Amino acid sequence: MLAMAIFLATLVLVIWQPRRLGIGWSAMGGALLALLTGVVGWADVPVVWDIVWDATFTFVALIIISLLLDEAGFFTWAALHVARWGGGNGRRLFPLIVLLGAFIAAFFANDGAALLLTPIVMAILLRLDFSAGATLAFIVACGFVADTTSLPLVISNLVNIVSANYFGIGFDRYAAVMVPVNLVALAATLAVLWAYYGRQVPATYRTDQLEQPATAIRDPLVFRVAFPLLAVLLLAYFVLAPLGVPVAAVTGAAALVLLALAGRWHGGGRGGVVPVRKVLAGAPWQIVIFSLGMYLVVYGLRNAGMTDYLAAALVWLAGHGLWIATIGTGFGAALLSSVMNNMPGVLVGALAIEQAQGIPPAIREAMIYANVIGCDLGPKFTPIGSLATLLWLHVLASKGTTITWGQYMKVGLAITPPVLLAVLAALALWLPVVGAP
Repeated sequence: MLAMAIFLATLVLVIWQPRRLGIGWSAMGGALLALLTGVVGWADVPVVWDIVWDATFTFVALIIISLLLDEAGFFTWAALHVARWGGGNGRRLFPLIVLLGAFIAAFFANDGAALLLTPIVMAILLRLDFSAGATLAFIVACGFVADTTSLPLVISNLVNIVSANYFGIGFDRYAAVMVPVNLVALAATLAVLWAYYGRQVPATYRTDQLEQPATAIRDPLVFRVAFPLLAVLLLAYFVLAPLGVPVAAVTGAAALVLLALAGRWHGGGRGGVVPVRKVLAGAPWQIVIFSLGMYLVVYGLRNAGMTDYLAAALVWLAGHGLWIATIGTGFGAALLSSVMNNMPGVLVGALAIEQAQGIPPAIREAMIYANVIGCDLGPKFTPIGSLATLLWLHVLASKGTTITWGQYMKVGLAITPPVLLAVLAALALWLPVVGAP
């Protein structure tokens, strides 16, 4: 009960953020309380740090890369191209925006897709004179696709990195399993979003009010480097990860290269166009403290024996075959993430899977990926399911668009279950095809 009380108090502070208290300090306060009360021991600190450090610094590096490219005009350039490719047809523009969100989520993580793309799309729709209903349809599509298609690569979601590192899944093996599954997630997301919002999408729109994409480029050098850098970075993941090089080291090296280019010095002592100090200040450094603190609090639940109950439930599910185990684990992880946030949720699920005894290897692997899927998609049930969603709602409010928790849950509860079911079914079908690792 003490471990649960500390966890709930920490979670409330993280979500509430009284007096703008940083999420890292709230989580670390909970961790210190857990240490002082004996819920976790000092010996648990290096164990938890070993779980979270690679994922945390990879995430920070990805966000720095995203912010640098955003300041250089990369994402606005891409969105303007997509708006022009729509050719004045709203029903063509909608899936193109969804595809752009999926691309950004794959390479820049779900947070980058939701937080960077949404304001850009809003600004473009404002120029196109879209109605409030049509604008809301595109906005929700941006926020939704950011999470539902954050499955394909280890780097696509912090949840993916934590789980892959915890179970020692290689970058290539993870991609072999999840890239095809993510294609199903994309198709299901587009179908469900269209069924829900299709009537609000305008049939036509004017393109003569759109700027030329080239006008969005503020730093030509950083912009030109973007595509080759991403290609080299992706190749490096596949080549270096099997050699034991941490994902954080690869991503961090790419971030340093981009920082060096963005902060270059010209004659006369003038720096580059991209404000490097602003980017570094805007990086999510609090997530480093948050990850260690929150996972220590969650580890307290494990020490108190609470994950034993989940492990027993997983054993029961495994006894009913691959399909029941996959779908049951995925929906369980989704529900857990929706009420306790997906960051602690993925570790609780991973601990329970590790503790579950006697599960066949094939079903155990399915549960590992189902836990990831549930924790990637489950946050869409409620606003508190992920910090990215809370920040996304805050960004929308700052732009004059307010979505209440009731409105959000009405959409989330209608859209998420069919997509989640389709993705888990795809996993159950694909795993036997791809075979054992």
